[in-house]
Parts: sequence; structure tokens; C-alpha cells
Amino acid sequence: MRFIIKTLVSLLVLVSAVLIAARLAAHMRETEPLEAVVPQEGRLIETALGGVFVLEKGDGDAPVVLFAHGTAAWSGLWQPVLKEIGADGWRAVAFDMPPFGFSERARDGDYSRTRQAERILALVDALGTRPILVAHSIGAGPGVEAVMQRPDAFAGLVVVDGALGLNSHESGKDLPFPLRFGPLREAVTALTMNNPLLTGTFLRQLIHVDEAATDEVLTVLKAPFVRQGTTASYADWVPSLLVSPQDALSTRPVNYAALSLPLVYIWGEEDTVTPLAQGEALARSTPGARLLTIPDSGHIPQIETPDTFLLVLRDALGFISPGPDTPN
Repeated sequence: MRFIIKTLVSLLVLVSAVLIAARLAAHMRETEPLEAVVPQEGRLIETALGGVFVLEKGDGDAPVVLFAHGTAAWSGLWQPVLKEIGADGWRAVAFDMPPFGFSERARDGDYSRTRQAERILALVDALGTRPILVAHSIGAGPGVEAVMQRPDAFAGLVVVDGALGLNSHESGKDLPFPLRFGPLREAVTALTMNNPLLTGTFLRQLIHVDEAATDEVLTVLKAPFVRQGTTASYADWVPSLLVSPQDALSTRPVNYAALSLPLVYIWGEEDTVTPLAQGEALARSTPGARLLTIPDSGHIPQIETPDTFLLVLRDALGFISPGPDTPN
């Protein structure tokens, strides 16, 4: 018994030391204010809910395709897609969903799905347009929520491997007890989500094509890690990842049946994070929607099979709109 107790104490001390070291490393790394690290090729757009960082390609007067990223990513991951879609005649705009990337973060730490949807709608209002929204992974939750709150604000919707959690509101799941303590949640976040030593490992767990985790992609993903307050803000966001939203419209299948705007689901056939069966269920729940699949691709097809993804995305945009020459 004494040996077991000593072993458990030693493990606890070791785990504590690792977590403390990770949190200290993050604190030493996160030294740059927003104005020092915000990418020069983009801009902050002032909205009613704070500044939102965007990257843009194409004609400023053309119809807008608005891109939302997934977990721990930012608009930079959409750069190759923006270039191609912008060259097609669209105004391609990707934005950073707080707390990720270079948008202003929530002072109250509220990153719930409904609040994130309000941020998207505030950006759409600031842009002064009815965009086609392309929402990927965890970004699809707030994206679909925004569409359900104000469908007239959008010309169409494309969901890419969406993490939407149909019927998840029924689970009533709470945040794991240890993560309810802010300092511990920050330490775990520093060790995992924004640990630059593990970025490649985590990315490869999400994708089917391991070769897509290139040095260039990893550099893009790590770019915001030096921004002040990154770990604390990511830790504020974690509950929205682990706890199903109870008040969201977008977890209820009946609300998909009521959607009337053009909608396309794009899914990697080898997605193990949000498997294709989820996309099929969503398509069945949404009358008139299309489901387009991408072979040999996982959860992030825009980096795994970029050429095929562009072909499929262009097909989706063509289904929603006759073309970028048609007013939005």
C-alpha cells in the first residue's frame, strides 16, 4: 500500500511539474500585443462586437464568399483557397473567429455558439453584404447558428465537414470537474492546444493525408501563438468545445428542415472526426440540400486534397449562385 501511495504521489508531482512548465513556457512565449503581430496583408474590421481580422482576395465590389475556419486555426489557413476563388471573380473573405487568430477577444470570455453566431452576424452587417458562408469544422456550429438566426442575411451556405452536434443538447454534459478550475484549464491548454511542439501531432490526428501537415501549414497554425493572452483566451473557449450548447438552434434537426436558402454540404469521405455519416444525416435533414463528397480526404479537405476541394467548392458555389457576375 505504501508503495502504491508513493507511486501515485510521484505521478501527481510529475504531472504537476509538466503542467506548470507548459504554462510558464506559454507565458514566456506570449509577449506580443495584437498590433505588433497582426498580419499586414489583412485588416481589422470594426463591428458592433469588436474588431474582426480578415484576409481578402478578389474584386472588392464582387459578391462575397465568407470563410469560417475550424478549431485553433485562423483565416491564414484559407489563403490558397482565397486566391483561387478571388481569381474566379468573387470577393473571397476569410475571418478569424475569436479567440483564435488576430481578432479582438471577448472581454467576458463568452465563446458560446450563440455568441459566436452574433459575432458572425455583426461582421456581415459591417461588410454590408449578403455573403455565401463557407464554414468548416467547429466554425460550422456558429456559422449555421448565424444562418438560422437571420437567414435573410446570407445568400447561401456551404458546410465543410461540420462539427454541428445534432441532438447534442439532449446529453446535458457538463465540463469535466478538473477543467472547471481556470488555472488548471489554462495549464492543460498550454500543454496541448497551443503547444507548438505538438501542433503537427494534433493536426495529423485530424487528417487522412499525413503529408498535408507540411512545415508551411504548421507555420501558419503557430503564427498566433506569440500573441499576448493566447493561452488564457483559448482556455476560456474550451468549455464551448466540450459542453454541448443547450440554447442553440443548430443542434436541432427540425431547424434544418426549415432552412430555405441554398445549402451544400462538403465532406471528406475518410473523415474520422466528423464521419461522413454525420454529413449524410444532415443532408437528409435539409430538404433541397446537396451533399458533395471528396474521396481520399479527411476532416480538412482544403489542405489534404486542395485541387479536388476547389473543384467541389466551385460546384457548390455554382449550385448556390449562377456566378459572381450576379449581384449578391
